[in-house]
Amino acid sequence: MDARTKILNAASELFLEGGGAALSVRAISKRAGLSTIGIYSHFQGKQGILDALYIEGFNLVREAMDVIPDEGRASKEQVLEACTGYLNVGEQHEAHYRLIFGESDAGYQPSEEATAARDSAFAKLVRVAGSYLTDSSSMTERRQIALDIWAIVHGYVSISHHVVFADEPELDWKTMALRVVGVQLDAIDLTKAKP
Repeated sequence: MDARTKILNAASELFLEGGGAALSVRAISKRAGLSTIGIYSHFQGKQGILDALYIEGFNLVREAMDVIPDEGRASKEQVLEACTGYLNVGEQHEAHYRLIFGESDAGYQPSEEATAARDSAFAKLVRVAGSYLTDSSSMTERRQIALDIWAIVHGYVSISHHVVFADEPELDWKTMALRVVGVQLDAIDLTKAKP
């Protein structure tokens, strides 16, 4: 494993254990088994590490939705597959997910590159969700369905991360989220069918 990966893995672990406050260059270097100089040679300190995690997180979200072609309409199954990918990111990359969706260090402000990664992921979500609508649908309608679907899957990921539910392994958050997204898509089908 290269030094950069060790640093990001150490930062992810520390973030999960103690949030943004646990991320100091000293703590990350200790966890990664590298010198603080090694950290600074790969990143511009804590800000650079947070940016790298933020960018990775949004890239993971965007890549999870790559199941739908750039052109044409999406099927219900494709939208559900994209949602499954999103849910998997939240489950398998919890530190990234928590960072990119609000549990960041109070002093952290994403760089331009990081906000570009965020905007790219949201644009992909709008395209994926919007491609389920008719070709005549407006950008406002496409954004609205994207926000509706995002609220559903994000809500289920966020709830699944709460310790309150850690003792309830029988709760299948992914299945519940996909069921609700399916209901949303069925409602869209009903409105598309109306004359």
